[in-house]
Order: sequence, then structure tokens, then C-alpha cells
Amino acid sequence: MKMLKSTLAVVTAATVLGISGMAQAGATLDAVQKKGFVQCGVSDGLPGFSVPDAKGTIVGIDADVCRAVAAAVFGDATKVKFSQLNAKERFTALQSGEVDVLSRNTTWTSSRDAGMGLVFAGVTYYDGIGFLVNKKLGVSSAKELDGATICIQAGTTTELNVSDYFRANGLKYTPITFDTSDESAKSLESGRCDVLTSDKSQLYAQRSKLAAPADYVVLPETISKEPLGPVVRKGDEEWFSIVKWTLFAMLNAEEMGITSKNVEAEAKATKNPDVARMLGADGEYGKDLKLPKDWVVQIVKQVGNYGEVFEKNLGKETPLQIDRGLNALWNNGGIQYAPPVR
Repeated sequence: MKMLKSTLAVVTAATVLGISGMAQAGATLDAVQKKGFVQCGVSDGLPGFSVPDAKGTIVGIDADVCRAVAAAVFGDATKVKFSQLNAKERFTALQSGEVDVLSRNTTWTSSRDAGMGLVFAGVTYYDGIGFLVNKKLGVSSAKELDGATICIQAGTTTELNVSDYFRANGLKYTPITFDTSDESAKSLESGRCDVLTSDKSQLYAQRSKLAAPADYVVLPETISKEPLGPVVRKGDEEWFSIVKWTLFAMLNAEEMGITSKNVEAEAKATKNPDVARMLGADGEYGKDLKLPKDWVVQIVKQVGNYGEVFEKNLGKETPLQIDRGLNALWNNGGIQYAPPVR
């Protein structure tokens, strides 16, 4: 999900940053190494992205991105601690230095990238806003929702996108806003609203938690672009590069056929110069990032390549059953793409 605050709130936050959080810019890696772990901001409970499992461990694709950063920095994916944040508090937590990286199904937008003292490090998941309805409502298209009551999570870009869509299509609706996605889903289930709107990935996740998931359907329309990815504080290029190339390492590993099962063998015996460079068998790929030579090996060995992480958390064998779609690699029908290792 995504948050839009007023211009005044953004300016106020940026001013505070100039006095406090941004004073730390340029030193995040040193601070992380000193305390011995990465503090990662995640959602307050979104299946597939970041949610506590039965043992209380935070699992999901967003959580795994943070584990990958820890594997890169420390050689140990367990050296990460999680802060569960709702949509309203996530940016403040990053701006203030409460977390080192925000990996919380957050949309990359111009205002966030330019006006909040933050910078996005890539796209973990290409998404878009959709609509979840009970089949008994009898609709098959969003254009049949004229007069509907719609549940929306407060403080998100969804509010504006839905308003724009309904206005552009000459439709009327009544919004009901909630602070958390769980509250929104429960209101749909109780019949308080006709429709739940959010990123489609979140709709699949919330549907999986309903008492009768098969009674609900995600309508076919996707009404916005929602590239979701990790975020760091602006002004610390060193830390930004580490988070960015951690994600790129996972994508490049999948493209090269490097998996958690074969990465160590490939690091020792590969004849492919691109693979050798990436896995530290040739050259000093990690030097410029201030990381060990085997940092990519540790990421893939302990966390997995992008495809492994996607399938484990979101794929066909999970309750969400999400197709790769746009999130397939560029050479396999999707748009996921990482710059080369050179």
C-alpha cells in the first residue's frame, strides 16, 4: 500500500530530517555494522509480503529482501530485526532513523522520491490497484460499481487513484476508510462495504485470510501503476547502493540460473565469466560496495534468488497463488530486469 500526506506534512517531515535523521546520512553502513543488525521496516501484517508465521517469525518477500541485505553485509541473513509499521507511520520511521530500510509494499512515486528525503532502491514487485468483491454482488467489472460503498485503507495513494478512476468513468461511490488493511477486509466480510480496494497483491493476501475465500473475486481491471520496492534515506549513496544491488543480485542470479542449491558449486567451478564476477570467483565485485567477495553467494545461499523468493512467498504453491505476470524476468515475458555486473 502507499501513503500520500499533505504538502505541509511532507515539508515538516523534511525540516525535521534536516535537523535529526539526515544528520546520519552517509553513515548508515557504519551504524548497521556497529550495532550488528539491519533494522527493517515492514508491514503490520500482509501475507506474502511480511507477516508473522505460527512461530512469530516475520516471513514474506519484503522481509526476505531485508534478510538478503543482512546476508550481504554480515554474511548472515538472520542479523535483521523487524519493525511492523502501518501506512501512516512507515515514512516517519525511516526519516527519523528508527529503521535502516523500509521494505513494506510501498509504491515508488514522484512525490515520495523527490519531496520526502527518501529514495527508492528498485522494484520488488510490480503491482496495480484493483477491486475485491463478494461474488453475490453479481458484478464482473469495476465499471459496474456505480453507487458502491468501498473500503479503503487511510493514508494511501489508493484513495486518490480510486477517486480519479470513478470520476473519469462517470461513476459515484461512497468511501469508508480504515487505518489497517485487516479492518478494511473485515468490513468487506461483514457487509459494511460492497468492495475492498487496494493493490491487487494485497487483495489476494486479504482474500486468503477470509473465512470463505472462494466466495470472493478480484475484478479484472487494474487502474494504476504500483511499483513496490525498498526505500532508504536520501543522502547516503553508500547504503543506497548496497540495498539496490542486493535486489539486483537476486534478479541477476535467477537470470543466470544460480539458485540456493547450486550457488556454492557454481562459485567454485563456473566457466561463465559473468557468473564468476558476480559470485566473487573473479575480480572484486564487492569492493566498491564495501562488501565481502562472496556477498552474492551468501544472499542466494541463505535467502534465494528472486524467483525462489517469489515462489516461496507468493507463487502457485502458496495460499495467494499469484502468477509471476509482470514480475517474470524480462526474457520470460515479464519486465523484471537488473543491470549487468560489470
